[in-house]
Amino acid sequence: MFGRKPLEERLAERRAQLPPLREGRHFEHGPAKFVFIFLIVFVVLGHFVGLAVLMALDLH
Repeated sequence: MFGRKPLEERLAERRAQLPPLREGRHFEHGPAKFVFIFLIVFVVLGHFVGLAVLMALDLH
């Protein structure tokens, strides 16, 4: 349309220009990486807070 290539062709050309992915250094979806890290940190901190609360209550 209007003398431009279709979107699919433009995306394929941009993808072809990218350097090859290095093994073990690539996460397929950037935002998913941040969500994954946030959830892991949230769960670990939740466990520590829960442990601290239980230790503070000292129900012996």
